[in-house]
Amino acid sequence: MSGVSRDQDVDIDLSQLVRAVWARRLRILTITLVGAGVAFAGAKIMSPQYRSETRILIEPRAPAFASTQQVNDAGAGPLMDELNVASQVQLLQSADLLKKVINDLKLYNLPEFDDAANGSAMSSILVKLHLRKNPMENPPEERVIDAFVERLQVYQVPGSRVIGISFTSKDPKLAAAIPNAMANVYLSTQSGAKLDSNSEATRWLEPEIESLRRKVSEAEKKVAEYRTSHGLLQTNGTTTFPAQQLNDISAELTRVRGDQANAEARAQAVRNALSSGEASDTLPDIMSSQAIQRLKGTESGLQSQVSDLQTSLLNSHPRLKSLRAQLADIRGQIRQETQKILASIENEAKVADLRASELERQKDTVQANSARAGEDEVGLNALEREATAQRQLLETYLVRYREAASRADSNSSPADARIVSKAIEPVDPYFPKVVPIVVVAAVATLILSAIVTMLAELFSGRALRPIDASAETIETETGAEKKIGPQAAPVVAVRSPARASMLAVVAEEEDAIDEAAAQVPEDDNEFSVASVAVYLTGSRAPLAIAISPTGDDGSAATVLLTRILADAGRRVVLIDMTGSGHPTELMAEDQGAPGVTDLLCGEAAFGDTIHSDRLSDAHLIPQGRSDVRRAMRGVDRLALLLDALASAYDLVVVECGAADVAGVSRLTRSRDVEIILSLPQIEETVFVTLMTEFQAAGYDRVVLMSDGEAAEQRLGQAA
Repeated sequence: MSGVSRDQDVDIDLSQLVRAVWARRLRILTITLVGAGVAFAGAKIMSPQYRSETRILIEPRAPAFASTQQVNDAGAGPLMDELNVASQVQLLQSADLLKKVINDLKLYNLPEFDDAANGSAMSSILVKLHLRKNPMENPPEERVIDAFVERLQVYQVPGSRVIGISFTSKDPKLAAAIPNAMANVYLSTQSGAKLDSNSEATRWLEPEIESLRRKVSEAEKKVAEYRTSHGLLQTNGTTTFPAQQLNDISAELTRVRGDQANAEARAQAVRNALSSGEASDTLPDIMSSQAIQRLKGTESGLQSQVSDLQTSLLNSHPRLKSLRAQLADIRGQIRQETQKILASIENEAKVADLRASELERQKDTVQANSARAGEDEVGLNALEREATAQRQLLETYLVRYREAASRADSNSSPADARIVSKAIEPVDPYFPKVVPIVVVAAVATLILSAIVTMLAELFSGRALRPIDASAETIETETGAEKKIGPQAAPVVAVRSPARASMLAVVAEEEDAIDEAAAQVPEDDNEFSVASVAVYLTGSRAPLAIAISPTGDDGSAATVLLTRILADAGRRVVLIDMTGSGHPTELMAEDQGAPGVTDLLCGEAAFGDTIHSDRLSDAHLIPQGRSDVRRAMRGVDRLALLLDALASAYDLVVVECGAADVAGVSRLTRSRDVEIILSLPQIEETVFVTLMTEFQAAGYDRVVLMSDGEAAEQRLGQAA
């Protein structure tokens, strides 16, 4: 790479990429214009494709002359639902319909529908390499159908019962003719299916009707024979002769009994008149007798003469006696005549009584005959029901036959569909669209040219820049990494912020590093607390284990480190795992606050052990009030505590005091962890021993922090 060392960390210079693209803008624009021109020429060279469409509405239809009942029957046919319409879509794509359209339009003579016969060189090569099936192996008819199907599209318009038929062709006339031809063939096929159905119905109904006629004739003949043999002749079409005779006798009996009662009442009235001596000339039977009327007239005349003579003659006069004798004789005759009328009425009553007795006898006889006729009518009714059922079925078949025969003509059975939009010859081609193709090609060429330019700039190294020198490795006086002892682990030495940041750690969080550097004073000590704070700010590790072999002065440096990180805006918490509890003394407001020992012993909740630092934004988990030995029995639970804290804080610092490697290993296990050796003064023997132990335990990164006295002074000033 130009200007960048091989082992140096680099970053992409976006501004250089933009400048490179802008510097080559004329070349990119030229390439874009060339690409657009090629696309324009290619679009013009392509054969234009035209598309046209016919639309069919699926609906039940009946002939114009059909009756209302026939229309209702037609409407009650197959339901025009989504499945029915989908079935019609499949029918329009059936092979039989396509073959008929191909034959009607003679499409097999057009090269457009048999491209395989004039295959390209590329297709021939693919066939020879057995990468493609030879299309000539298929029959010509199948090749034409395949080409036809590729250009055909049949679909249902969403939310309707309309089917669209679109076809794409190089010939605009053919693009319009084929959808229309398919629609016509489809309608003809549907109408023909109806005609075939009607023809099948008439052919089936003819023998059935003849058979039913014979059955109806036989059933009616059986009914007539049964009536004759059992005397169940009908009188008025609904009543049999025995029943009618019984009705007549009952009516006559009722009338005779009424006459008898009337005669007896009239005779009783005459008797009463005779026995009481009352005038009987007011009775209807007496008044209707002519003899009585003549006698009454004679009586009236004699009575008048007697009345006239009494005024001039004495009662003993012979003339008066003669008239009175005549008057008495006339009255006797009237009485005798009345007796005759009474006898006549009594005889009439007797005759009515005899007539009623005779009618009663006849009624009993006829009633017995009617009961037998009722039993015989059970069989007659069964025969009549059979005959009626046969006749009704015959009449139904006759109606169906006449309807089917009336629809024998092609115009009488329209298809259950109609064309709502015919395909017209398109003017503009469907493909290719020159303008969209040119625009897309130009944009794609522009983007690809810019990408190629950027990649060339990247591979040349001109768009790469080294990372800031603050992340460079600190070299020792001899130019190599500083080692203490021949087999010690590498020590991460950190310069002061004014000169350098970290050794062998990529500064991926440059802003955080700069902010941390601004929070600490300048110091030339490359192992200072401030330098370690800058290192940890750029580190990815969520956990830092601080070990202070010399005691409280090292713990004080760890407290200062925590506060510097908090002032730099990092969310940091310190866990006091020392034996002396010195970090708790420096940071806690309440020295007796619950802490890590209480948590490990189960005597405090997790949230109750986290406290704020009294002089910074850092948090503290103090040593606690419980017994340290008892708490250390549950030290394995500390791993869960560290996981929870690592998810909530940017960095978790554990001050372990003068801990050994075994104790640190129980905390870290396989975590990404930074080991900080807090030594106020660098003692080579102690340092070499610790580094050897950590190297044997698998820790390859150990940060040395040697600024304990300065830390004590600063903490004292802050306090």
